[in-house]
Amino acid sequence: MDFSVIIPARYASSRFPAKLLEDINGRSLIEHTYLNALKSSARRVIIATDDERISNVAKNFGAEVCMTSSSHTSGTSRLFEVASDLDFDDDEIVVNVQGDEPMLNAEVINQVAFNLVDSCMDVATLCEKIESKELYFDPNCVKVVYNSRGKALYFSRSPIPAFRNEHDIDLDVCFRHVGLYAYRVSFLKKYFQMEKSDLELSEKLEQLTILSNGMDIHVGIACAPTGYGIDTENDLKRAKKEMTK
Repeated sequence: MDFSVIIPARYASSRFPAKLLEDINGRSLIEHTYLNALKSSARRVIIATDDERISNVAKNFGAEVCMTSSSHTSGTSRLFEVASDLDFDDDEIVVNVQGDEPMLNAEVINQVAFNLVDSCMDVATLCEKIESKELYFDPNCVKVVYNSRGKALYFSRSPIPAFRNEHDIDLDVCFRHVGLYAYRVSFLKKYFQMEKSDLELSEKLEQLTILSNGMDIHVGIACAPTGYGIDTENDLKRAKKEMTK
């Protein structure tokens, strides 16, 4: 099965500007993410950025780079610009890998692409079991609930499913969303025309606009460890230690 990986790479992150160019044991963060994506079965891996500094670094380590507008409010809309500029066919599959995920296993990139095809849904994404109550209550950890077919019912920063009593919390039914997506280019065209839903504006989660428009998102449990995104200086320090092991 053919698919391409596109890595949206913004320089101006609100929480940690220029993080994609930070060094992790001799390579930039964005290079680690790119090299992991190359290990997948993708026929093509493209870095999509709005900043010449990221573009120059990426080209120096041999990446294919597509310059995009700085006006995008989501990685998904940035992907649409790339797919349009490169004349991707409507039925081509694109996997969106976040640029700040330097430990993402290539197996899960393949998994989400295959899940899109097997599920026949509009979008595919992944999740992992939540291992602690601290994470369950953390608003930075996006939770997801889904049905027996893997169809997403809701995503939230709030604890879901919500237990009436804290001592009844069963983490075996609690999952965190992994921000890895697969879609066809035809979906990206539809998404680009959607207005942000009230739910997205409330939770600051773009996938809620997809659900609000009646489209289906498949959620699968990740088949391999996905690591974590680098959102803070502490995340970076932690990654430098863990990636030397």
